[in-house]
Parts: sequence; C-alpha cells; structure tokens
Amino acid sequence: MSAKPFAAVAPEQYEAAHVHQVYQQIASHFSATRFKPWPIVDRFLREMPTGSVGLDIGCGNGKYLNVNPNIYMVGSDRSSNLVQIAYDRKLIHDSFVADALDLPHPTGRFDFAISIAVIHHFSSPERRVASIKSIISALKPGPTGQGGKALIYVWALEQNNSRRGWDEGHSQDVFVPWVLSKQYIKAGSESVKKDSTLDAEANEEGKPQAKEVTYQRYYHLYRKGELEADVAAAGGYVLESGYEKDNWWVICGIVG
Repeated sequence: MSAKPFAAVAPEQYEAAHVHQVYQQIASHFSATRFKPWPIVDRFLREMPTGSVGLDIGCGNGKYLNVNPNIYMVGSDRSSNLVQIAYDRKLIHDSFVADALDLPHPTGRFDFAISIAVIHHFSSPERRVASIKSIISALKPGPTGQGGKALIYVWALEQNNSRRGWDEGHSQDVFVPWVLSKQYIKAGSESVKKDSTLDAEANEEGKPQAKEVTYQRYYHLYRKGELEADVAAAGGYVLESGYEKDNWWVICGIVG
C-alpha cells in the first residue's frame, strides 16, 4: 500500500502516528518474531576488537546486544515497550529510550554503531540524512577506515523476488501491514479501540472479543545507491555496501 501524502502534517506527527504508536502496540508480538541475528550484522559485531564500545540505535528487543560477549554495547529505541522487553531479558548491556535524531551520547567517542531497519521509518529525506549524521557523529573520527564504523540497514525498493514484489517504478513511500495476533490483544483496550482495522467475535457473554488488529507502518524503500548518497550527505564515507535479503546495507565512517 502506498503511503498517503503528508504535506499538511509535520513529519514528527506523521511518524508518531504511523511508526512510534504502532511499535508501542505491537512490541510483544514484534519481539517474538525477532530472535535470530542477521548474518552480516553478526559478523560485523564478532569482528570488533575485544573491549570495543558501541551503540545499537533502534535496538528493539536487544537481540544484538549479546552477540559478542567481548564488546560492550549501549542500546536505544524510540519504543519504551521494546526497551522494557530488552531490559527484562536481563542483558548485561544498557538500553534506554531515545530518538535517533536526538541521541544523548557524546560525539566522537564510540568504536562502532549499528542501526538495523530504522532509518527507513523517517518520513523525509532531510530527516533520514539527519538520523545518519546523528549516528556517525558518535563514532571516533580518523583517517578513512581507521576511525569508528557504523553498519546501517534499510529496506530495499528492489524486492521483485520477495512476497511483497516491490521494484523500480513502485512508490518508495509505503504502508506495510502488521497483523497483531489474537493472543497479544486485550479486548476493550485502548489499542483495540483506536486501531483502524479490527475483526471481532463474541464471547460466551455476548461481549465482543478482539480477533485481530492490523496496523500500518510507514516505510521509505531505498533504491540502489540512495543509502550511500545519504551517508555522503551526512558527512560520512562508505567502506562497504551491499544487498542482502531485500535490504541495502552500508558500513560507513565519519570524515575526521
């Protein structure tokens, strides 16, 4: 589904409605589907030298925080419900609520950062570039390849072999549905009352019970070369880039 134009709505409000509030509602179900590290992310973290200190921007349920026990990571996410899940897992690393556009970290101090499937939720080119700048600004500067490194993943437009079937010529700004399973819904809750699509069935007392809720999440689908261009616009440089399972990724640094 193509996302509706939002010219009359501030990007912050648009993202609050179509990203932040959605992940608050689906956090438990979303977390239950996110448990296996992606191969390139796993390799990136395991190749970090012992004692490295880094960031996971958009850490979700914290699945990447314990990949390499020889490094230390600080996770953050815009969703307080996802951060709570990460906290409840008793991870040895820190995690807290923060927006990628307003990170509380000092600049130029970290050895690495990851941001996996986050940047594509910002709804304007300026905000996507600003979020990348915010991430790479936290890295240690240095000559090309010798400073801190960030691994960034975004959804790709070129997904003609996937079930979604997106490709060149399709809108880059889309809504992607998340069908919240029945066991994650509390009948009569505010999340059910406020959502746009709800199927219901009656219980033995004749009261409606939630069956399923469909939430629509905003995504900007990156086309080939767009992520590298955004890194350059943010003042960074690209060390490696590629395509993996319907995603574009880059390993990048900041010009020192």
